[in-house]
Amino acid sequence: MTGQAIVPRPVDADDLARAAAGAHWSPHSVLGAHAHDGGVTYRVLKPFASAVTVLTEDGSRVGLVHEYDGVWVGVRPDSAVGDYRVEVTYPDAEPLVVDDPYRFLPTVGEVDLHLIGEGRHEELWNVLGSHVKRWKGPLGPVEGTSFAVWAPNARAVRVVGDHNHWNGRGEGMRSLGSSGVWEVFLPGVGLGSRYKYEILGADGHWRQKADPMAQYSEVPPATASVVTESSYEWNDADWLEQRAAKVAQDGPVSIYEVHLGSWKQGLSYTELATELVDYVKATGFTHVEFLPVMEHPFGGSWGYQVTGYFAPTSRFGSPDELRFLIDSLHRAGIGVIIDWVPGHFPKDEFALARFDGTALYEHPDPRLGEHMDWGTYIPNFGRSEVRNFLVASGLYWLEEFHADGLRVDAVASMLYLDYSRNEGEWVPNRYGGRENLEAISFLQEANATAYKRTPGIMMIAEESTAYPGVTAPTSGGGLGFGLKWNMGWMHDSLRYISEDPVNRQWHHGELTFSLVYAFSENFTLPISHDEVVHGKGSLLRKMPGDRWQQLANVRAYLAYMWSHPGKQLLFMGAELGQESEWSEARSLDWWLLDTPWHKGLHHLVSQLNAVYKDRPELWSDDFRSEGFQWIDGGDNLRNVLSYVRWSTDRKPLVAVCNFSGSAYEDFRVGLPQPGAWREVLNTDAEEFAGSGVVNTGTLEAEQMAWNGQEFSTALRVPPLGVTWLVPA
Repeated sequence: MTGQAIVPRPVDADDLARAAAGAHWSPHSVLGAHAHDGGVTYRVLKPFASAVTVLTEDGSRVGLVHEYDGVWVGVRPDSAVGDYRVEVTYPDAEPLVVDDPYRFLPTVGEVDLHLIGEGRHEELWNVLGSHVKRWKGPLGPVEGTSFAVWAPNARAVRVVGDHNHWNGRGEGMRSLGSSGVWEVFLPGVGLGSRYKYEILGADGHWRQKADPMAQYSEVPPATASVVTESSYEWNDADWLEQRAAKVAQDGPVSIYEVHLGSWKQGLSYTELATELVDYVKATGFTHVEFLPVMEHPFGGSWGYQVTGYFAPTSRFGSPDELRFLIDSLHRAGIGVIIDWVPGHFPKDEFALARFDGTALYEHPDPRLGEHMDWGTYIPNFGRSEVRNFLVASGLYWLEEFHADGLRVDAVASMLYLDYSRNEGEWVPNRYGGRENLEAISFLQEANATAYKRTPGIMMIAEESTAYPGVTAPTSGGGLGFGLKWNMGWMHDSLRYISEDPVNRQWHHGELTFSLVYAFSENFTLPISHDEVVHGKGSLLRKMPGDRWQQLANVRAYLAYMWSHPGKQLLFMGAELGQESEWSEARSLDWWLLDTPWHKGLHHLVSQLNAVYKDRPELWSDDFRSEGFQWIDGGDNLRNVLSYVRWSTDRKPLVAVCNFSGSAYEDFRVGLPQPGAWREVLNTDAEEFAGSGVVNTGTLEAEQMAWNGQEFSTALRVPPLGVTWLVPA
C-alpha cells in the first residue's frame, strides 16, 4: 500500500543464528539478496563492522542496520535483485567496497550433481575442488574462486584460509541436496590463496581438512591446499598422436624407475627437465617411472601414503613445472609412467581420514577398512562416490599431466580380503570367498575407463600373487591391465644370482621356472626400489665375490634380464653399480662414474638399451610362447642358459648366459638357422670393463645337430657373462 513501510523479509531466528555463526547448511537462503512482495531484502554477514551499505547497479545506496551477531539487514522498494556490491566500514578505517559471496548461483550444475551421485563423473576435478572463475558484470569484472567439496554427513562446511585470517564464519558453504556436495563462490579469492575446509561433523565437532580435490598444496610439513590453475602450453602433440596410434606394450619398453627427491638431491622439476631428461636419453631407456608424485606428508613414505590424489607434491615446484618436466621427456622421446596408490591412504587428521566426522572415504568396518601392517585406511570400494574419486584421480594424471601410464601399487592387497590378516580378522565376500569383489570391480572400471579415454597408455599392476587374468581384458572377466610386474621372476632370479657360482648348479631351476608361466600374463621384469632398501642391500651388494666379480655378475644379470621375455624395469642406481643401499635422504653415488669399472657397467646399460630398441627379436613377441625357444635350459653343471628370442617376423636372436666364474672356449651351442652369425653384445667386452672374452668377426653355423637344433657353432663364452648372437 502507498506510504506503507517496507519491512525486511523475515527469517527464522534459529536460521539467523546458524547463518551468523557460519554453521548453516544453506546460508544463501538467509544471506544475500532476496526479492519478495514490495522489495528486495539484503542480509550481509560482516562481524566487527561499524557500518554496512549496499551499492546497487542503478547507483542507489541502501543503508543496512545491525540485526543479529554480525548480520546486517536492509530493504529497498524494487522487484529485481540485480548486481550489487557491499561497502563496509570498520572502526578507524576508510570504507571498503567488497563483493558478496551470497549473491551468486551455484557453480556446480545439475548434470554434474547427477553424475557425481551416480559415481560416473569422469572429470570430477573440473567440478569439485577450487577453481578460479572470471566474468564481467554490470558493476565491473568479477573474479574469485569457487569451492566445492563432497561431505554428505556434515552439518555445515565453511572455507577458511589466508583471505579470511582462517576464520570461516562469514564464508559458510551451501549444501546441494542429496548429492552431499557443498559449494560456495568467494569473490576476491585468487591464485595462491591457502585454504582448508572447516567441517561441522554429525558429532558436533569442527574439523579443518585439506581439500581432497586440491590440485596444489603447501610444501610439507605444512598441509593447506592452494588455489591454482594451469597456464601451461604443451608441446607434445606429435607424441600424443603417435602414442594413440599404437599399443604401447607391443613396442620396446625399458623403464628407469626414479625417486625424484634422491636421484640428485635438491633439484626442482625444472632442473630435472634438463638433467634427468639428458641422462635418461643418453642412457637409452624408453620410459621413466616416477615413484608417486602425489602430495604426501612424510618423505620417508616415498610418496606411497598419499594425502593429495590430485596435487603434485610441491617439494619440487608447481604443477605446471611438473608438466614442463613431463613435456620435456616427451620431446626427448621418453615416456612417463607415474606410480598411483588407490589401495590405501594415511590416517593424518588433516586429510581424507574421517573426513566429515564419519568413515567417508574409508570402509567403516576395520576388518575391511584398515591395513594393520601399514597403519592406513582402505577405501570403501563399494561406495560409488569413492570409486568415482579414485577413478577420476587416475584419469587426472593421464589427461591433465599427459602421463603415458600408471603403475598401480599394492594390487594384491586390494584383491584379497584376507591380505595380511589372520583368521577372524577379515570378512568373506557374499559368496563366502576371500576375493574383494568391490575392489576387483573398481580396478576393472579404472582400467577400462583409462584405456577408453586415453588410448595408447599403459596400466601396470604391481601384483605379487597368481591371481588369474590380471592382464586379460575386462570384457572377458580380467582386470584389464596392460602389464603386470613379474614378482616371482624377480625373487627367484635375485635369489639365484646372490648364490656363489659354485652353488648355482643347485639353484638352476630358479632361473628356468619363470618360463613355465612367462606367457600367462603380459609381464614386466622389475628390479625395483623395494629390492634395494630395508637391509636388502644394493643390487651390486647382492652379488658374491670380489668387486670385479660383483660387477661382472651385475652385467650378466642385466643382459639376461633384457633378453628374457617381458619388458624390464630398473631402479635408479643399479645402472651405476650403486654401492650403498638406497635412501630417500641422499643422492645416488654419482662419484662411482669416475671409476672405470662402474663407468663400464653404466656404458653396458646404455648399450643394452640401444641394442634392445634396435632388435625387435627382444620385444615384438614378448607375450606369446612363439617369441621364445629354449636351446639348452638344463645345463646346470656349467651354469649356462641358452635360448632364442624370435621377432614376430621370425628373426632370431640367441642369448648364451654363463653364470659360472669360468670362461668356456669352443663352447658348442645349437642355432636355429645356417649361415654366418655375429655377436651384437658381450657383457665381458673391455669397453664394459670386462676381461675381453669376446667373439670377433663372424661365427659360421655348421650343419651339426646340437641341443635339438639342426645347426650349431663353437664360440667363446665369457666368465660371468652373456653374449647375444644374430645372423650376420
